[in-house]
Amino acid sequence: MIKKIMFLAMLAVTLVSCQFTETMVLNEDGSGRMSVSMDLSEMMAFTQEFQKDSTLTKQDTIIPFKAIFEEKKDSIAKLPAKQQARLKKMEKYSAHLVTDPEKGTMILDVFVDFASVSEADNLMNGFSQAEGLVPKSGTNMTEDASEEKEEEPEIVGVTYAFKNGIFKRDAFIKDKAAHKKQIDSLQSAKAFMEDISYTLKYTFPKPIKESSAEDAMYSLDRKTVQVTRKFIDYMTDPNVLDLEVVLEQ
Repeated sequence: MIKKIMFLAMLAVTLVSCQFTETMVLNEDGSGRMSVSMDLSEMMAFTQEFQKDSTLTKQDTIIPFKAIFEEKKDSIAKLPAKQQARLKKMEKYSAHLVTDPEKGTMILDVFVDFASVSEADNLMNGFSQAEGLVPKSGTNMTEDASEEKEEEPEIVGVTYAFKNGIFKRDAFIKDKAAHKKQIDSLQSAKAFMEDISYTLKYTFPKPIKESSAEDAMYSLDRKTVQVTRKFIDYMTDPNVLDLEVVLEQ
């Protein structure tokens, strides 16, 4: 996944740096929606300067992963059991793709509606899966999404929890060897990625009493907290976006 993100990011920062935004809206009963989005508009504008024959069309499409997996079930059945299990965990996820060549807009958003916030633990895996839905010149989404790719290791994991008015986001390294290789790769692209950011924007059903992020920004009603870190810092040390939020009782 990191190689794809680096490629997209380096193109995007040619004009204006891109930004990842992880958004959550949590309801009183613990249900809600979690999403991660990436604005690829500047990348599209950049590439179109060199691809006047681009086949991109205007669209605003929501694509349930379950529908894709059902359509490709025969191919998925041939995958290793471990990879099939990873896909199974993402059946509740959907991708929202917005492209408008005339306005120069391309936004990829992956989201999941959950009954418990722990169901969002596979959000970044879902985003990686959805990268194949971004149309490229001469292809369509179905063809691109169904391409067989070599399985990439899960480098970073994130768990979410909400109990007794306390929310926790905990990121951790799952594959230390793969993470070291990722860090080495990031060093060569550091100059390109310095201005790229990753933002958490979480909205809760009650005002926030306190959070573990000293530089966090809050909405006027203190129900929304926002924390931003450099993307390269997050990739290097996932703990920089660990967050604990305590709600007022």
